[in-house]
Amino acid sequence: MKRDLIFSIKEKELQLSKLKEHIDKSEVCSDLYNKVLIEKAILTKQLEDLQNKSIINRIKHLLPHKEKLICDYFRTK
Repeated sequence: MKRDLIFSIKEKELQLSKLKEHIDKSEVCSDLYNKVLIEKAILTKQLEDLQNKSIINRIKHLLPHKEKLICDYFRTK
């Protein structure tokens, strides 16, 4: 699994390097570049999660936590 993620990340980096030349030329290329960049970020996060297998982090993922919403930052108390 880890090897597959590393291979996929390298593949995305190759795609990004090829698309970088054409970002300014086409809106489609720009959108595709952004999509591949997001996919690479997701794969990198998955790899990071795989490498970070400590017991504390496993417990943190199991415990429910309140997620912050953007509106929470603008509330007056």
